[in-house]
Amino acid sequence: MEGMMAGFKLSEADALLPPQRPRRLMVLCCEVFTRESYLRAAHSPLTVDVELLDKALHDTPLDLRKRLQERIDQVDAQRYGAIALVYGLCNVGLAGLVAREVPLVLPRAHDCITLYLGSRQRYDEEFQSQPGTYWYSADYLERSQHKLTHDQPPTALGASSKLHATYEELVAKYGEDNAQYVLEVMGQWTQHYRRAAFIETGWDIDGEAKRRAAEQAKQHGWEYKEVSGDSTLVRRLLEGDWTGDDFLFVPPGMAIMPTHDEAVVGASTPEEVNAALA
Repeated sequence: MEGMMAGFKLSEADALLPPQRPRRLMVLCCEVFTRESYLRAAHSPLTVDVELLDKALHDTPLDLRKRLQERIDQVDAQRYGAIALVYGLCNVGLAGLVAREVPLVLPRAHDCITLYLGSRQRYDEEFQSQPGTYWYSADYLERSQHKLTHDQPPTALGASSKLHATYEELVAKYGEDNAQYVLEVMGQWTQHYRRAAFIETGWDIDGEAKRRAAEQAKQHGWEYKEVSGDSTLVRRLLEGDWTGDDFLFVPPGMAIMPTHDEAVVGASTPEEVNAALA
């Protein structure tokens, strides 16, 4: 099978789907989608097992890839018909993952923001109209370990927890002479943003996450906007509705390859992927 590189055509996607929907699905899920994934699993026509992975793995793509590959390798092919990944490409953290005996299925998405917004089209529209946007959601904030303060960057969609290092942590890692400089550089992060957008997913029961996001926007002089979320991609992924061009099906023996085009990801041989990533 030819690798799906930059020349992959989205119209070819259906040809790579399994002949029939599997009865049992293993879901490997970033913990920021805990609530949505369990909800969709409960209503899925498939038998769905969900396993959560720490969102902090997003900060270190190689660790994310290693952890996911370990879990993929452990999935029982006699028990599961497919493995669904509730992830975007995530800083190429999923690039190079190999489907062993069980095929992989994942959304064609750059990161979790696409999954929250419901489609690549909406993701593209938002980023083209407002590229300097800092994204929030209740699900993401409640899984953050750091409090939102004016002096430190807030945890937001796609943001690295490395930005939240305290002065003491920086001294321990870089030495006292360099710690202050690093803090000053980190303090410039706000210059790249003009808007804070809170994605309404329905899980901010008491409104606390929304208030925290609005407060941060005010402190940093950003426009604040609330946008509606759309769980379509997560729902379809866990229901086994993978037709069309929204999902990538990776057959056994193939690997996930970034395509650097509208498809976002494709499937290719492990050798081709490793050569491209080298």
